[in-house]
Amino acid sequence: MGTVHDSQGSRQVDAYEVVFASADGTGEDVVRMTRTEASGPGGHPVYEDATGIVRAEISDHGEVRVLASGGGQEPARALRARAVG
Repeated sequence: MGTVHDSQGSRQVDAYEVVFASADGTGEDVVRMTRTEASGPGGHPVYEDATGIVRAEISDHGEVRVLASGGGQEPARALRARAVG
């Protein structure tokens, strides 16, 4: 794991910790997410948690777009992502 670069020299990270506001609004929840083979609507890699339920597209600048993984799901807003490894 860690950071690698693709053939164009772009940074590729194998795992992130994505920080969300907690459901009760008083703290934060951290979810570890690993890279999948998929790309999101913005063309960036998609990462998911161990359950496959929490999915997000994360740019090489750490910008996070949480993706719905099922019908009727309201994706949570991520506060930030930090590379792991």
